[in-house]
Amino acid sequence: MKLSARNQFVGKVIEINEGAVNDVVKVQLPKGQVITSTITKEAVAELGLAVGCDAVAVIKATSVMISTNPQGLSARNKLNGKVVAINEGAVSSVVKVELEGGEVISSTITCEAVKELGLTVDKDVTAIVKATEVMVMA
Repeated sequence: MKLSARNQFVGKVIEINEGAVNDVVKVQLPKGQVITSTITKEAVAELGLAVGCDAVAVIKATSVMISTNPQGLSARNKLNGKVVAINEGAVSSVVKVELEGGEVISSTITCEAVKELGLTVDKDVTAIVKATEVMVMA
């Protein structure tokens, strides 16, 4: 299956916390980073997700926020890395961040935000994604 979502991370399910309606699924990437997803119990069952199975965490670039000071946020996914590319458009820019494990995550943010954050190549940043914005494929 091909998807338009820029960020597709292959890993293994390391934990599933069951809730009444939604479950929290944690996918560990090969280099140790963990991505947390909140999806319905029905989706977990339909996908056959279980601890130890292969999974792909899928995140749209528009769901990825960039921060230079991520303290005090409730978002489950705070992925540290360095900016490796900034592709500026007329209104929005695509910022690519190489995570500590070597994976690259893309974020689409406004050009104004790029300037306000002082983003440049090699700047240390944190890519932030709410768990509800992470889809899972099996």
